[in-house]
Amino acid sequence: MFEIKVPEFGESIQEVQVAAWLKQPGDWIEKDEDIVELESEKASQALSSERAGVLQQIKVADGEFAHVGDILCVVEEGEKPTGTTSTASAAAGGSTAVVTDSPAATTEWIMPAAERVLSEYQISADAITPTGPGGRLLKEDVLNYVRTKGLKPTDSQPAQSAPVVTPPKPQPAPQPVAVSATDSNERVEKSVPMSMIRRTISKRLVEAQQTAALLTTFNEIDMLPVKELRSKYKDAFLKKHGVKLGFMSFFAKAVVEGLKRYPAINSEVQGDRVIVKNYHDIGIAIGGGKGLVVPILRNVENMSFAVVERKIGEYAALAQANKIVPDDLKGGTFTISNGGVYGSLLSTPIVNPPQSGILGLHTIQDRPIALNGEVVIRPMMYVALTYDHRIVDGKEAVGFLKTIKEVLEEPARLFLEV
Repeated sequence: MFEIKVPEFGESIQEVQVAAWLKQPGDWIEKDEDIVELESEKASQALSSERAGVLQQIKVADGEFAHVGDILCVVEEGEKPTGTTSTASAAAGGSTAVVTDSPAATTEWIMPAAERVLSEYQISADAITPTGPGGRLLKEDVLNYVRTKGLKPTDSQPAQSAPVVTPPKPQPAPQPVAVSATDSNERVEKSVPMSMIRRTISKRLVEAQQTAALLTTFNEIDMLPVKELRSKYKDAFLKKHGVKLGFMSFFAKAVVEGLKRYPAINSEVQGDRVIVKNYHDIGIAIGGGKGLVVPILRNVENMSFAVVERKIGEYAALAQANKIVPDDLKGGTFTISNGGVYGSLLSTPIVNPPQSGILGLHTIQDRPIALNGEVVIRPMMYVALTYDHRIVDGKEAVGFLKTIKEVLEEPARLFLEV
């Protein structure tokens, strides 16, 4: 037997939440196989087993919290069970005989996971040869039997040459059928624990509101030039770099240009001092499997468009798989949040402390505008800059957004740096 405990996630992280168990008691676990997803205040991470064995007991259930060093589960170490069933083709008719060298299943220990499958398929344990340590009947044994017989969940035990006696092991009580509030006309409330990431987001948003003097200013951008440039070169870009040309790389590079012109927005407050940074680590807000995460693109001023797009794609894949690690989220001098992917037309984003600014992007929508004395239809996007008014003046905030607008409406400025 060996215990799997909560590992260290970082100096500041002492508590985690069990997001989901990937294995259940009775399941076989391979060496280095993921068995549980843990969620810290910064990211979700899968925990694997350092040794192979059978999961015997879960100590911390889904949704519950545990501290570093706490026991999560107990595993019985051993080699993967191999079936003792062998087949031999009969001389006539090509029939197959099944030979077993183990005692009847009535004397074996039926693992909980195996018992659930037995109940689901209405199979007698006597019909299956156990292969687990100490003669245990494993979930894999039952599933192998199901696959061999081609059974369906509603199928009953197939006909045998002799009746099969169900072992005198008490069967689990039937689970109560859930009745929806609509069917019963009941008003139902359910209390669920707040996830670690959501708790951290909540804490930081309240902190930002209470400590910073937040103000938001707006502008709008004619996205036609960027859309035309992207449409013209997207195939060549994909062929050369192996990644699609999106809008985010244009905004990331435009933000760097704006931060160079207005460095106060790239600064942070520490007590009575202002820390001004000459590098540009841009956080990109990404919706992941467990909520919003903001991985950091470091030194964007030195990145090409292709590198920006590739890094964003990599982080998006990691976020969906809940494999973002804390180091990916550390630091950052400015954040870009794109609510437009969800259809948001206008919003006021909240600064991610200790940063002093965040740019909110929104959906691109065809709207009539006045251009050269004529009314034309253009793909327009509203943009919002929320900034910390303690160190950023309104003039700087407006100038920053104006820079973003100018650069994107004339993308050649990105390459000429004018």
